[in-house]
Amino acid sequence: MTGPELKKLREDLGEAIGRPLTAADMAKLCGLPAADGADTIRRWEVSGPSHPARELFRILAMASDRYPILEMFNVFDRHDVAVKDRPARRQAFREQMRDDVRRRLG
Repeated sequence: MTGPELKKLREDLGEAIGRPLTAADMAKLCGLPAADGADTIRRWEVSGPSHPARELFRILAMASDRYPILEMFNVFDRHDVAVKDRPARRQAFREQMRDDVRRRLG
């Protein structure tokens, strides 16, 4: 994930949850300290995040319809889920992810 991709993710997540996200919001989502977390996010939006944060952002990105559901979370395309039920289950999963983002932000 590059810096500009992280900035775009912040915009896309904000759109997904229905309100703009600040750098401080992103810092809170990934557990950075309140004192300088927003500055870290702004630096990452230029240089790209560290590897552990990159993985967390990939998971958070699933709250937005603009990002794929990661393979390890994809329980919708299994043989025991009817094809007709898959879109609704994917949407419910994304809504659950959005609710989690909102809950983490308080």
